[in-house]
Amino acid sequence: MLSSQLGYYSLILGLIFSILILPFSFKNFLDNNIFDKKIYNISFLQFFLVLISFVSLIISFINSDFSNETVYNNSHTTKPLFYKISGTWGNHEGSLLLWLFVLTLFIFLFLITSKNQPKKYRILTILFQQIIIIGFFLFVLITSNPFNYLFPTPKEGLGLNPILQDPALAIHPPILYLGYVGSSIIFSASLSGTIQNYITKEWAKHIKIWVLLSWIFLTLGIMIGSVWAYYELGWGGFWFWDPVENVSLMPWLCLIALLHSILVLEKKISLVSWIVVLSIATFTLSMCGTFLVRSGILNSVHTFANDPSRGIFILIFLFILILISLIVFFVFHKDNQKSERFNFLNKETSILINNLFVMYFLSVVLIGTVYPIFLEVITGEKISVGPPFYNKLIIPFLILFLIIMSIIPNLSWFSFKNRINKIKLIIIFIISLLITFFILNSFGKTNLINTVLIFAAFYLFFITLKDLFIKKFSNFSQKISHFGFSVLILSILLNNFFSTEINTNLRIGEKFNFDNGSIMLQKIETNKVDNYQSIVGFFKVEDKNKKLVSLKPELRIYDQPVTITSEADIKTSLYSDKFLVMNVVKDNEYFNIRYQVKPFMIWIWISTILIAIGGINSLFGRLYEK
Repeated sequence: MLSSQLGYYSLILGLIFSILILPFSFKNFLDNNIFDKKIYNISFLQFFLVLISFVSLIISFINSDFSNETVYNNSHTTKPLFYKISGTWGNHEGSLLLWLFVLTLFIFLFLITSKNQPKKYRILTILFQQIIIIGFFLFVLITSNPFNYLFPTPKEGLGLNPILQDPALAIHPPILYLGYVGSSIIFSASLSGTIQNYITKEWAKHIKIWVLLSWIFLTLGIMIGSVWAYYELGWGGFWFWDPVENVSLMPWLCLIALLHSILVLEKKISLVSWIVVLSIATFTLSMCGTFLVRSGILNSVHTFANDPSRGIFILIFLFILILISLIVFFVFHKDNQKSERFNFLNKETSILINNLFVMYFLSVVLIGTVYPIFLEVITGEKISVGPPFYNKLIIPFLILFLIIMSIIPNLSWFSFKNRINKIKLIIIFIISLLITFFILNSFGKTNLINTVLIFAAFYLFFITLKDLFIKKFSNFSQKISHFGFSVLILSILLNNFFSTEINTNLRIGEKFNFDNGSIMLQKIETNKVDNYQSIVGFFKVEDKNKKLVSLKPELRIYDQPVTITSEADIKTSLYSDKFLVMNVVKDNEYFNIRYQVKPFMIWIWISTILIAIGGINSLFGRLYEK
């Protein structure tokens, strides 16, 4: 109870110091003196107080302090220590406190790392960021207090949703939030730069660090969440266009466009308006995702809040932030760019065209996510938007996107000059075409769309592979990220086109034969493990080459709360994953079996790591330069 009280009063003091920063900062903005060191001190106190509050909540979870309502709703005495700690942010209240903690940490880091930037630009960034921080302080204290007191104190808690008791999901939210909150710095810095007419090459070099930071964490956060969904939810896939998956994808796409646009701005004063719009849009989409999840209006396995009042608070707050950003943009933005001849054969224009494709993909995801919500509000009709919708709208444009991506590395900046080696490109073209026809003919999946799409993916793969090993110390970060992206697209396409699935019901000792092999349920074992009962199935799977694979999927029956989960067993190789999940159909007599072969699954994860490595290398390169 003492830790909860300490956490609560630390939050209140943190809010007070956040408000105090405003007059100090504004006064320092108006005078001609140097940057006031009091702003550093107050910002540190703000961060330190939120840190105390967050640590206090962790201690309450570790001690199973059920006088705290958040702990009571999301923990249990039998829960392992690791999941008691991760349960701190595995709920609505705790996750918002984590948001606030990262916000205060990042603004303090911004102050430290921006000492070489103009004084008024720094102060304005702080002022905009403090508006966001104060908003989250009020949100936490008014609607989502993680330190609400329960009396009398319950003897036992309700427990944490078992599907959240997983190592991957323990680290997924913090990493994802680092990406979301990083976009708030970009938002505040772009508004400040607009007012000060400071969206320049120097600004681009400075803000690129935060763009990279936000993008890297979002990339890793999305990947970890995807890995978790793959093996924990029993779906057998890496992406299902779940609404909450989509709301993390949209700011990531925006960051990609922003990152490439900043590359242009570093070369010359160009795309200024576009960069400001993207900066605003990235943070807006991050906040929209928060609103959609916290409001409970999304039907998703990821949604853990169902309180419309919280959603309304965020919606009002988001409206205020958008209004402020629009006023700043239209009142203070000055377009100082000189009109130049439009040239299709340079990297600048190609990046802009590529950005337009990315914005189109983002628009498709946005419509697919929010349209069912608006339709239900207007007509009361409930619909779901799934893979067919996204595939039909994205795949045709994906082909052009891949082709443009393969061209960009061979173009020069701002001129007609290019370094395209036509002979090499022709050879790569022929190789890609031959491999495409060989693969599609072997599997009997030849049609125009499949052929063109697989060919474009292979062509991009070989182009990026060539670029990676030619002048490998030149633009290494860009090359490794582009290569990783080509591997990602190719792996996804091959996985989607050539995956197989078998569904059947089996008794113990029964064998099911299919075209490419057989599945046999040998036995069932039941065990008591920690806070759940385990039912393990022992299966022998024979493939078309008569190779036997042992798989042991599991059912877990949790005591608190009473929940049944299906744990898939997955045998992974460089070429494919063998994925098996089971569910009880009738007592312990019949079991539903879903067996999938997922080609090149591991390369989806490896390619994402390669993409992130490119960003990390670029980030450290920037920090080293500073």
